[in-house]
Amino acid sequence: MFVAKRSHHNPILVPDRDHFWESTAAFNMCPVKCGSKTLGLFRAISGIDNLVEPHQMSTIGIAESTDGDHFDKRAQFITPEAEWEKFGCEDPRVTFFEGKYYIFYTALSTYPFSASGIKVAVAVSTDLKKVSERHLVTPFNAKAMTLFPKRINGKVTVIFSINTDAPPAKIAIAQADSIEEFWSPEFWEKWRLSTGINYLDPRRNEFDHVEIGAPPLETKCGWLLIYSHIQNYFPNPDHFDRAFGIEALLLDINEPHKIIGRTSGPILVPEEPYELLGFVANVIFPTGAMIEKDTLNIYYGAADTTACRASVSFPDLLASIRPETTNDWRLKRYQDNPILASNTGNVWEDKAVFNPGVLDLDGKIHILYRALSNDNTSTIGYASTVDGFTIRERLSAPAYLPREAFEMKKIANANSGCEDPRLTKIGKEIYMCYTAFDGIGPPRVAVTSISEKDFLDKKWNWKMPVLITPKDIDDKDACLFPDKVDGKYFILHRVGSDICGDYLNSLSFKTEKVDKCIRVLGPRVGTWDSAKVGIGGPPIKTPKGWLLLYHAVSKNHHTYRIGAVLLDLKDPTDVLARSTDPIFEPVEMYEKFGLVNNVVFTCGMAIKGGTLYVYYGGGDKVVGVATMKLKILLDALVRGSKLSFTGHWY
Repeated sequence: MFVAKRSHHNPILVPDRDHFWESTAAFNMCPVKCGSKTLGLFRAISGIDNLVEPHQMSTIGIAESTDGDHFDKRAQFITPEAEWEKFGCEDPRVTFFEGKYYIFYTALSTYPFSASGIKVAVAVSTDLKKVSERHLVTPFNAKAMTLFPKRINGKVTVIFSINTDAPPAKIAIAQADSIEEFWSPEFWEKWRLSTGINYLDPRRNEFDHVEIGAPPLETKCGWLLIYSHIQNYFPNPDHFDRAFGIEALLLDINEPHKIIGRTSGPILVPEEPYELLGFVANVIFPTGAMIEKDTLNIYYGAADTTACRASVSFPDLLASIRPETTNDWRLKRYQDNPILASNTGNVWEDKAVFNPGVLDLDGKIHILYRALSNDNTSTIGYASTVDGFTIRERLSAPAYLPREAFEMKKIANANSGCEDPRLTKIGKEIYMCYTAFDGIGPPRVAVTSISEKDFLDKKWNWKMPVLITPKDIDDKDACLFPDKVDGKYFILHRVGSDICGDYLNSLSFKTEKVDKCIRVLGPRVGTWDSAKVGIGGPPIKTPKGWLLLYHAVSKNHHTYRIGAVLLDLKDPTDVLARSTDPIFEPVEMYEKFGLVNNVVFTCGMAIKGGTLYVYYGGGDKVVGVATMKLKILLDALVRGSKLSFTGHWY
């Protein structure tokens, strides 16, 4: 699991209206170390000049920084001079190699723009104060070329995107004995005819589009390549949402055409206003990356208008890319799962048992699970475990039954009843939030409570339930926080596709209602949590923040997975960190196949001896448990929460 965090200084580079050459856009920055400073080369788009064509021109600027966030002393660095670039210079990638800086960029030679006039060029500099030479590199349509910072098996190596404007595009690798060969047409003629041409294809399907992002970074595990992966770039009959994302590949250190690891989805997608609105809306595009100590800093263009930075803990990212390198970074299933299954001897639970809420009390973990009968009535059953895994007690009768009209079945055999309990102990009272459904109206949140003593004695003297969410609104997945926040009680619930919060003055629910949706968390386009999100169990209070697990559904594949967030202790509507990738997803048969396929869904977790026990429903059919060290999960979120405040690099 890893967390990606945008710099709180974003955008770190914006258009300067006082400079005509960069008055419309300043974006797609590629940084490089130069002495004690970081220099960033970026694409600039000029203001409009109606007397020439094209009316706007792209050139390459340069700026400098001492902290990676604040860039000044901006100046034009590469402007069109030769015929092969007379209509613009775009998207620089700079690498320091064998004593010189090589800046590969896109050169435009025709207008209106066409594939035949879009090629790769290079500028060479010894000090990044002036360009000593420049050359046209590819005689064919290509973009986004970048140079590996050292020879690989004695060869100078470049990686680039070929046929980007005459798809299908490919990512290609070329190697030469000397760097000068790359601006020889004869070299490329031999390269294209060679049977040894190496291509990478990280696309997940034929509708995606990929393009090189940042220059490769050498790591002990391989070459780290940050690249652009655009989902549904081409018309897709099943999915119509185009989504720009930043992803990562790990390439073999000696054979860079071999992919040895990759992210399972985007590291970043457009979310912030400066990414959603601009010269070209809903675009983020990576062009630079640096590793400083254990932090990976990714530089990217936002909406083709500004330059931005985001950071990731590199060890966390590596563990996600290469999960086989460690067993500690994800939830681990109990080997004898499922721990609870339907019981044909009890009519009320003969179809399925799933989505358990839990409480750790009196030396036991008490499990209240959703039980489903064959007529699709949901009730709540009870079981307990001492060691966290082995069920020592399971009652033959429900611990909770539908009692009010709002949860009684209105249509024969339709779903109805009491669903997905979440338990919170406040003082000597145990509160249970659950989803109440009568089979007709939209589901709503109901709350009941029981004394701790009666609960432990299994005397199910639950108070009569009360609906606390608004009428005619689909509102579910709710829990109360165990402690007051700023003198008030706090509740999480879900409206539509978002996790919301609300403050309550008291726990007198006959008068106290949930009437606000303070948005805490929502879906992210193009990701594993792109369709909707909802809470897991009640959060755990830690010195670093409220640890909350949440479930999410992917838009394209309708798979339920589990992620993690860290909420501020004083303001739980403030998300300090959110897992970029899921910490748990359907793998086993009992998770992939059930009443609903491809589901892991938790309503409760507990801590025993520093280990987090997560109880979950698999396939809406059975109950399982998975564990991981709390410190590992919490530390990863805490690292993520601090990434936007990394400050100086040196």
